[in-house]
Amino acid sequence: MTVATQSPRTARLPLNKGGARRPRRVRRLLGRLLPLGPALLLLAVFFAGPLIWSVYTAFTDMALSGAATTEFTGLENFRRMFADPVFVKSLELTVIFVIGSAVIGQNLLGMLLALILRGRGGAVRTIVNGVVIGAWVVPEVVAGFAWYAFLYKTGTLNAILGHFGLSQDWLYTMPMLAVILANTWRGTAFSMLVYSAALSDVPPELLEAAAVDGASSWKRLRYVTLPLIRRSIVSNLMLITLQTLASFGLIYVMTGGGPGNASSTTPLYMYQEAFQFYQLGYGTAMALVLLVLGALFSLIYLRLIKLEDS
Repeated sequence: MTVATQSPRTARLPLNKGGARRPRRVRRLLGRLLPLGPALLLLAVFFAGPLIWSVYTAFTDMALSGAATTEFTGLENFRRMFADPVFVKSLELTVIFVIGSAVIGQNLLGMLLALILRGRGGAVRTIVNGVVIGAWVVPEVVAGFAWYAFLYKTGTLNAILGHFGLSQDWLYTMPMLAVILANTWRGTAFSMLVYSAALSDVPPELLEAAAVDGASSWKRLRYVTLPLIRRSIVSNLMLITLQTLASFGLIYVMTGGGPGNASSTTPLYMYQEAFQFYQLGYGTAMALVLLVLGALFSLIYLRLIKLEDS
């Protein structure tokens, strides 16, 4: 009676059928990721690295001067933050600023301009585009100074209103309205360009069919145009919201957060605590809260996009 022996080569065969495919899949995956290596490295160094360091700093008492060592303080910065009425007020002002100048101002004005320019002649489109886009390409600090000079108590607007016996220190009595108008003026061009591109993709035969059926201009806009560009509306809202949420230079130049803290949004208050009072850990904790606020806005808009797709 003979006993069958297993050769060494047979013993090295994989026990499962998919084992032979794993090295091939791994090589294919590495082949795809290898060209992305430099980009992934840059993202890790310039994006993930600072983000991780900021998260760590938010839980410490790091200061730009004074303390020789940095200690881990846990949630102390966040407890102090939400007990600070100035910070809570800054969050409220930030939400007001975003809704007023982005969601309502830039979004609606940009759509209105896009609708007005649709079908207009080349000369009209060139003039309007030149004026609106010209405001957009102006640097934020320059735009802030221009509006400061326009709304100052001895500025251009009061010089005009003075002929009618009217005058007011707009930057003192209505600081939030002033910065909302300035940011709307500067950022409307982006929304106008987004909606102009979206409206150009609306099939004209659908609008003509609706007009033949007796639909008014408002009904054609509500029941034909807006449903077809809903995805562009949500995408535009997300982009301008995130951009406005981090706005700093315009408000800093126009009001400096004043009078008092009447226009001190979270980015300005964060800058004050981190770089004027040297509380870097406390200021970074505010930045982390601002990041979470931006993420919440983004999740809302992404949820709206998913609802439209479904």
